[in-house]
Amino acid sequence: MRFRWMKLLLSLGLSAILLLSAAAMPAAAHAEKGHHTREHKACLSPKEVSLLQQFEKLWIEHALWTKNFVVSSLEGLADKDQQLTRLLRNQQDIGNAIKPYYGEEAGNKLAKLLTQHIVTAGEVVGALVSGNESDLQKYNKEWYANADEIAAFLSSLNPNWGQDQLKDMLHTHLQLLTEDVVAYHQKEWEKSIQLFDQNEEHLIHLSNVLAEGIVKQFPNQFK
Repeated sequence: MRFRWMKLLLSLGLSAILLLSAAAMPAAAHAEKGHHTREHKACLSPKEVSLLQQFEKLWIEHALWTKNFVVSSLEGLADKDQQLTRLLRNQQDIGNAIKPYYGEEAGNKLAKLLTQHIVTAGEVVGALVSGNESDLQKYNKEWYANADEIAAFLSSLNPNWGQDQLKDMLHTHLQLLTEDVVAYHQKEWEKSIQLFDQNEEHLIHLSNVLAEGIVKQFPNQFK
């Protein structure tokens, strides 16, 4: 039974491996990308730079506190509840970040959807720890459905946020996180670290897409 549910979880992350292999770039390309990003930011107004930095910080925290919560859950650490509380605060912070542009109701709805994203992630990890294949399939399906709902909601707010693009990006986030959970659970420490780095970089890219979409929609606010 133990090998059956581990095989199931590994299969859930298979598409992530294929995506990462196809999307892998040499170190020189990453360096060039970083150089281009710095040049691009130098051409932006101070308000645009501030928004990009705010969103990057929030989504880096999303990656960090999610990983901390996963580790505490898998290891049965005493700080699991405190890690979850901090992680859930990050979801509210992300919701608050869009309120200046889309209002209180929209910000609260995004925070609620992101909170469900975290709650369901906890269920996925719990199913892994218990070895419950049925629950793992159930919560993984709910996890992806929630990602689709987030993509649909965000795209309804801003025409620059394509629903398919956001859906693909959120799915990739889930795939990378799934692979990280598997690697950590199997004590493949180096692989887990690499997957965390990839997930963090991916979320930074997502944060830039969101921030740039806001600037395009409300250009007068960023002159």
